[in-house]
Amino acid sequence: MSLVELAVNRISYSQSQNGAYALILEEIDGKRKLPIVIGGFEAQSIAIALDKEIQPPRPLTHDLFKNFANNYDIKIKQVIIHKLVDGIFFSSVICERNQEEEIFDARTSDAIALALRFESPIYTYDKILDKAGIILKKEIKDKKQKKFDESFKGFSIKQLNKKISKAIEEEDYELAAKLRDEINQRK
Repeated sequence: MSLVELAVNRISYSQSQNGAYALILEEIDGKRKLPIVIGGFEAQSIAIALDKEIQPPRPLTHDLFKNFANNYDIKIKQVIIHKLVDGIFFSSVICERNQEEEIFDARTSDAIALALRFESPIYTYDKILDKAGIILKKEIKDKKQKKFDESFKGFSIKQLNKKISKAIEEEDYELAAKLRDEINQRK
């Protein structure tokens, strides 16, 4: 199984799950993106790690862990998102101290928050990207939009709502707006 290196693309508020955020990882040398639903605290911690200028008045949990690890000369070598079961990602944090390696299970959001603080690479397996990855291509969006534009009238409101959710997941906000307008016209 080959490992694929990932980078954090962005964090966005999840339209489909209240209080949740979508962490979007992307292949370093590819087009696939890996969306992961995370909680608000984890999103905040990751956002702070991404923006080096933000310094919270007191250390967040991940900052505290980094301070602790630095004190005891523990380094995070890498993070691997190694499993996907029922939409839940499982990750491992690979640490090193005195040239001895230890592997710890972690929630993916925590593992990524730590990887960013330690400037460690993030990996997943190709099979996970094949299963859960998405490709956001303008051409694909255009084809879908034409298909929907021609046949909005044939869908029920329930079907249109499902299509809106899918369009938002795929970040096709123009299509979502057109679907919303179609629903509003029917009311």
